[in-house]
Amino acid sequence: MDSRVQDAASGARVVPQMNAVVLDRFGGIDELSSRRIPRPEVGDDDVLIRVEYAGVASWDAVEREGYYDGVFGIASAFPYVLGWDAAGTVAAVGRNVTRFEVGERVYAATMPASRGGFYAEYGLVEAEFVARVPDRMPTEQAGAMAWDALTALSGLDLLGLRPDETLMVFGASGGVGHMAVQLARHSGIRVLAVASGDDGVTLARRLGTDDAIDGRKVDVLAAALEFAPGGLDAALVTAGGETAERSLRAVKDSGRIAWPNGVVPDPVTSPAAKVIHYDGDRIATDRLNAIIEASSFEVHIARTFPMARVADAHRALNDHYVGKLALKVG
Repeated sequence: MDSRVQDAASGARVVPQMNAVVLDRFGGIDELSSRRIPRPEVGDDDVLIRVEYAGVASWDAVEREGYYDGVFGIASAFPYVLGWDAAGTVAAVGRNVTRFEVGERVYAATMPASRGGFYAEYGLVEAEFVARVPDRMPTEQAGAMAWDALTALSGLDLLGLRPDETLMVFGASGGVGHMAVQLARHSGIRVLAVASGDDGVTLARRLGTDDAIDGRKVDVLAAALEFAPGGLDAALVTAGGETAERSLRAVKDSGRIAWPNGVVPDPVTSPAAKVIHYDGDRIATDRLNAIIEASSFEVHIARTFPMARVADAHRALNDHYVGKLALKVG
C-alpha cells in the first residue's frame, strides 16, 4: 500500500507527515526532541496504528543511551523513534491483512530498531504482532502492557507450574512483576510477591498475591522459606542484585528460575535451581487476551505524561514508582 499522496498544484508525490519524539543521536534525556517526520509506509503484511498511548519503560532509557545499537543485527538509523508498546486504533492495513478493520482498538509490541517505535502519532507493526484491545480494558492500560505482560506470560509458561505450587515473583511491583502476579494467581499458583516500598506491597496484595513483602526491609530468604518450608517450586526474577541472588536459595534444587533477558545484574554465583533466560513471546496475545477477559487483570499506571513532556517521563524512570509509566500520544 502506497501511503503517499499527490500534491494537486505541483503534481509531486508528497509523503504524509506525523508528530514524533526522535533522537538524532544516542545520549541523555536532552537528546529527545519533538518534530514532524515522514509517516511510515504500510507494507502488504502491516498494520498502521494511530497511537493513543505508549508505554515508557526502563529499557527505553537504555536504548536512548545507545546500548542496543547493533544488538539486533540492524544498523541504527536516525531520526530514531523509541517506544516498544502502544495501543490505539487501526489507521490502515496492508493488502494481505484480513484480521483487522480500520478504526478497531488494538495494541502491539514492536522493536524500534527495525520498524521505528511508538513515541509517534503512528506506528507500523507486522499484523501477526497486533491484537485487539479486550473490551473491558482501557486503552491507556493496553498501551503500556504488551511487552511486560507477554514477558510475564512467557516466563510462567517456561516454569510450567501446577495449581497450588509455589512461586516467588521478585520485583513484583514493577511492570513485568505486577502482571506476573495476576497471571500466576489466575492459574491457581501460590505467589509470594517481593515488592519495593509500602506502595508496592499494597499493590501486590490488592492484585491477589498470597503474601507480599518489601524486599528492602525484610529478610527475603527467611520469608520465602517461611512461605514454602520445603522450598519454593519456582521464581520469576524481574530485578537482579544481591538481594535477589540470596533469595534464590529458597528455590528447591529441583526447582526452576525464569530470568528475562535484560534483567541485570546476573547472579555472581549460580543458584542450585535451573535458571532459564528467555524473551517474551510477541505472538501470545490471544492467550493473554483470554486471561484478561476471564479475570480482573489490570495494568497499574503510576503516571501518564503528555508527549510534550517526554523528558519528564524519562526522568521519572529514575524515581520510585510502582507499575508502569505511560505517554499520551494522541
